[in-house]
Amino acid sequence: MPDHALKTDLDALARDHGIAPYRPTPEGKVIRVSSETKRKLLRALDVEVPESSEAKMPVCFVPSFLEDSKVWGISLEPYELRSARNWGIGDFEDLAQLCELAGSAGADFVGLTPLHAPFLADPNRCSPYEPSGKQWLNPLYIAVDLLPGVALTQSEETEINRLRSTELVDYVGVAKLKLAVLRRVWRERQKAGGILMAEDQAAFSAFCDERGSGLRRHALFEVISAEMVERGLGAGWRSWPEELQDPTGEAVQHFAQSRLDEIEFHMWLQFLAHRQLQEVGERARRSGMRIGLYLDLAVGEALDGSATWSRRDVYVRDASIGIPPEPWALEGQDWRLAAFLPAKIADGEDAPYCRIVDAAMRYAGAIRIDHAAALRRLFIVPSDGTPAEGAYVNYPQSAMFDVLADASHAHECLVIGEDLGILPEGLQGDLAAAHILSYKILSYERDATGFKPVEDYPALALACISTQDHQTIGGWWLGKDVEMRRKHGLIDDATADAQLAERVKERGYLAKAFEVEGLTVPTEAEELSDEDVEQLTLNAYRFVARTPSMLLAIRLADLTREKEPTNVPGTSESYPNWKPKLSVSLEQFSDLPLFRTIVAAMHEERPR
Repeated sequence: MPDHALKTDLDALARDHGIAPYRPTPEGKVIRVSSETKRKLLRALDVEVPESSEAKMPVCFVPSFLEDSKVWGISLEPYELRSARNWGIGDFEDLAQLCELAGSAGADFVGLTPLHAPFLADPNRCSPYEPSGKQWLNPLYIAVDLLPGVALTQSEETEINRLRSTELVDYVGVAKLKLAVLRRVWRERQKAGGILMAEDQAAFSAFCDERGSGLRRHALFEVISAEMVERGLGAGWRSWPEELQDPTGEAVQHFAQSRLDEIEFHMWLQFLAHRQLQEVGERARRSGMRIGLYLDLAVGEALDGSATWSRRDVYVRDASIGIPPEPWALEGQDWRLAAFLPAKIADGEDAPYCRIVDAAMRYAGAIRIDHAAALRRLFIVPSDGTPAEGAYVNYPQSAMFDVLADASHAHECLVIGEDLGILPEGLQGDLAAAHILSYKILSYERDATGFKPVEDYPALALACISTQDHQTIGGWWLGKDVEMRRKHGLIDDATADAQLAERVKERGYLAKAFEVEGLTVPTEAEELSDEDVEQLTLNAYRFVARTPSMLLAIRLADLTREKEPTNVPGTSESYPNWKPKLSVSLEQFSDLPLFRTIVAAMHEERPR
């Protein structure tokens, strides 16, 4: 793939002649320079703009080293990390240390589920795919112990030990402890004459100026949300008194004037999260990673969160994102996520899609677009209806591709599209033409005749064995995913039995595909020894490593051989989604036999 084919002619021409891709606004924001402006400025600079530049669809950034090499990395859910120093939830320091370990082992990226801002006042609303706002970060990932001058009481030390020892993340306990200590640090530094040292004070002020009114409004949402919870109401704005539901209203402005210190505290939390995540990315690069952080951009936001409260004018009202009935979910699903209005999502230089894409890419060498079908259409469910009464709504694909292309070149960031499930006709080809990598999961890459051979995987893709929504490869082999769906009422007994019968065939298909590559599968179908699990995991990763796909993601839960899934899609109360921790601590990873074995295999299959 030649280098010139990896860029848009227009964007490359603009960069070559010194035209910056972004410009500031009086409000302190940074917005994208439009393609039309680039054309006009190039002509003003007496640069000929080829006709092909006018008509050619922009394509996303792909680094030149991927022209002739294939790389691998590790994927995980950040909260699941255990360590001897964290406070009961994986944090940015844990991530930095994991990046250094992975980089030294030869990995080129570490992939994470979304780091978007949650509901701090309702910590058990912990799904990273139902964030309060995608433009902001999750302060619960702040490594509080790294802040200068943090002193803990004996009771706080005891609580930290308790939080570390739990099998599930105790989000309520973690939030209570971290926010209490952070608030104390904030107040102590104010009493001392400044929230930070002088140079950090300047950086904080610059951060607030650059993020503009959007940051202040998000912080205001957090303050109101916390007070509403104290009053016995909900953290989301739809349960608030009517006068507080409008962020521009007089009551909200009066409230804000009486809570200036607390608003600034929440702005400071975003600053701390920003600084620490930046440091994670820098340490990842220093460890030898050529891509670094690979971040996930959720498809939607909570219906009652900071984002929809702050900018209600750009969201669909009285409806939410979901999926129609399908074999995996016979009733369909209503994800209860807010969707942008198609006419507003990419409209103008300060479009919502520009803001959230930039917010993710500023820290990343790659981002994954969750539910890439949304680049063309979304399944929308009326608030008073069921998924069976929903319908697809079209989105401005070309304009959204333009946003992704411009931002990916500005940030030198790969774009990956999670293109699983039912896709609109032709979208997969459009994604490839735009150099948006597809997403290939081993168990999905099959047809009626068996699993696809390695050579049939596309080069412009990320390949993996499983994700946060799947069992590990050992669990898949035993049909635990089917039994989990049966247990939680997502499928009936007849459907489960049929899927288990199909799994028997799938195991046979997998054995044939592996055999072509000189790899084996367990001889016992109904149970697996520890040795069987490790051999199956190793051979599965060797198989996908031999595909032409540019990227290979190794799931950390496979290496630690987790027995329970992270998330069971379609459940809410019946399974502790987004809470299970890994069974092995960060300090033990490098000593895991399976970790060492798979790293050695990657050195053979995909040497750096």
